Amino acid sequence: MKAIKGTGVALVTPFNEDFSVDHESLSKLVDFQCENGTDYLVILGTTGESPVVSKKEKQEIIETVKKANRGRLPLVLGMGSNHTLDLINELKNLDTEGLTAILSVSPYYNKPNQEGIYRHYMAVADASPLPVILYNVPGRTGANMTAETTLKLSKHPNICAVKEASGNLSQCMEIIQHKPEDFVVISGDDAYTLPFISIGMEGVISVICNAYPRKFSDMIDRCMQGDFESAKSLHYDLLDQMNLIFADGSPSGIKIILNELGICKTFVKPPLFEVNEKVKNLLIEANKKLN
Repeated sequence: MKAIKGTGVALVTPFNEDFSVDHESLSKLVDFQCENGTDYLVILGTTGESPVVSKKEKQEIIETVKKANRGRLPLVLGMGSNHTLDLINELKNLDTEGLTAILSVSPYYNKPNQEGIYRHYMAVADASPLPVILYNVPGRTGANMTAETTLKLSKHPNICAVKEASGNLSQCMEIIQHKPEDFVVISGDDAYTLPFISIGMEGVISVICNAYPRKFSDMIDRCMQGDFESAKSLHYDLLDQMNLIFADGSPSGIKIILNELGICKTFVKPPLFEVNEKVKNLLIEANKKLN
């Protein structure tokens, strides 16, 4: 799965003041990514506020991204649920045209045990017409997918990768050490990506890349080539922003920077809310230094 190695960006969904989707800004964001070194686009992940986007809006977002992309970059679609049977039905009716893979978050809120997580993903992989990227983000789902579960799932022929956002170094190393050769391990934490690539991860699905695709993808390229010394300076240039964008909620933070860059407005859909004034000012100040 060469298409999902390197720098993927978890696209934000721009909104207007009335919370309708701002398709013009979304197209502008896609162009910005395509022209500045990003390797692939992820549509309707958590950063795209997928839990508060209607089915109709989701379809319109997918069509806007496809149209703006014009086949330039591979597209990965976020498709996750804590209702396994509903997700299977969605997958069976999925229009796969122009899509490379799906990114499917581990079941949230229900807090299934490891056998429940395993069976959920096996059912998803059996039903999906596209390769499946697992997504482990216990900070949002309330349940960690262990290395043992990930490695069992990695043997399924339709499961191609895992986006690991547990922040657990030991867990990540165990997966990397014992995974099948063609199974891709992707960082889900911008700030940890450089050290994670040094131990064997093969890229990232990033939030910060929305705003700084050239600088961030350059850092990832250098890491992938083993040039960690020169990558380190880019990493530290971006580190404050990588932390600040999550300081008072995501994607509220990254949308402040995108607004400063003239790409989209700062609106997020309830129950999310814009960042507080202190964080906002820190983000704007750091952006001025970077630009």
